[in-house]
Amino acid sequence: MRHSLLSATEGTDPRNTSKRPARPRLLETNMTENVTRRTFLGATGAGASGLGAAVAASASASSLASAANRRGPNDRITVGMIGVGSRAQELLEAIKQIDGTEIVAVCDAYSGRMERAVDRTGGRAKTHKNYQEIIADDNIDIVTVATPDHWHKTQVIEALQAGKDVYCEKPLTYTIDDGLEIAAAVKKSGKLLQVGSQGISSRTQQKAREMIRAGQLGTVTMIRASYNRNTASGAWIYPIPPDASPETVDWQAFLGPAKKRPYDLERFFQWRCYRDYSGGIATDLFVHLCTTIHFIMDAKMPSTVVGRGELYRWKESREVPDTLNAILEYPEGFTTNLSSTFNNQFTGEQAFQILGTEGTLVIGFSKLTFVPNRGREDNRWIVQAWPRELEQQYYQNEKVRAAELPQTRKPSLQRDQEEFQETGQNSTVQHFQNFFDSVRNRKPTVEDEMAGHRAAACAHLINDSAENDRITHWDFNRERQQV
Repeated sequence: MRHSLLSATEGTDPRNTSKRPARPRLLETNMTENVTRRTFLGATGAGASGLGAAVAASASASSLASAANRRGPNDRITVGMIGVGSRAQELLEAIKQIDGTEIVAVCDAYSGRMERAVDRTGGRAKTHKNYQEIIADDNIDIVTVATPDHWHKTQVIEALQAGKDVYCEKPLTYTIDDGLEIAAAVKKSGKLLQVGSQGISSRTQQKAREMIRAGQLGTVTMIRASYNRNTASGAWIYPIPPDASPETVDWQAFLGPAKKRPYDLERFFQWRCYRDYSGGIATDLFVHLCTTIHFIMDAKMPSTVVGRGELYRWKESREVPDTLNAILEYPEGFTTNLSSTFNNQFTGEQAFQILGTEGTLVIGFSKLTFVPNRGREDNRWIVQAWPRELEQQYYQNEKVRAAELPQTRKPSLQRDQEEFQETGQNSTVQHFQNFFDSVRNRKPTVEDEMAGHRAAACAHLINDSAENDRITHWDFNRERQQV
């Protein structure tokens, strides 16, 4: 049975005054189910143990918000963007589609990015060379942080301390301890933080979660998840703009808390390839996979992690592996195999296989497929080696006949393969819509600081295991790596 998720065409008015597209809703062929955003978030949001949880600290802080901090549905929310690189330009376009928001300030260490960001806002945004000017501006309500990983903790905490709600692109952290510091800052500030692994706001992943919770897959004991690419840009070997120079690139602003090094445009524009600024595949791609797994499985963290990584192909201008594998064991009763290579894309860029005793879910970027997988006993090859009389007695047992001789059963109909295709607003737009809804209503975000901390911590445990050739473990009481 084929299903689709439909909505209107997206708008692009930079002032956000045009009518925005309706959010996607689930339409099932030959069925009447209509799953709305409220249905999904009511079932999957604040009550989740993994993501979107109403973490006690965050909820307590939110309850302290004064009446002056509560916004009406028509109040404009002003946005300052710290970091407007390639991904942030996509965030910018998503924010433009949310009613009642306006991007008023941008900051980046490369002037060309700021120029393009201002152009995308119709010339309305103001540029800043120093991100602290954005944080200090009382006319800015929320900030987005989309800088290299090594800057996240500093900029997120400073923004919270200045009274801003914060949207931070994944990974939330550069180290595990960064997450605990950020969580403490959220609690102390009483502000909201949402992490940008947008897949959990998609109808595709919300439907997957719903099906798993309903028991449609039976007992899930194994998950396979991959994120593969086979291009130079997929391996983060990005082209460097021709005008890049000491006049247009602020090298010191980029380095910030990282180790001091000579001016290097490859490090600046291809920073994910270097350990000083990134955790490579684990923090850039596995974080997405772990965020999804925690969301759909109501899981917090793996208890044990093993990782192995190698650099096979993209060896120039690079320190991190181009191939990485990991095994994560969860106390909820399942094991996850994560894999990624930048040397082949046969199975598609991103895919999940959720393996249950009653069926399998295959999840792509915007497609969900359920395949029933009911095991059927067949011991004929065993009992045929017995004496004939014993074989005949075996098949006279009614339970054996029902289990092993389906042709003897009464006719029945069983659920066949189902497919869902999501269309309409992309998941980044939906993720931002959820964030701005939280900002207006002072409700917990769908991916809060603890969810972001744990997903990033998975990546850090994987890297530690791969780099130091050891098994790593999680301390659930201390919310950090076990030592």
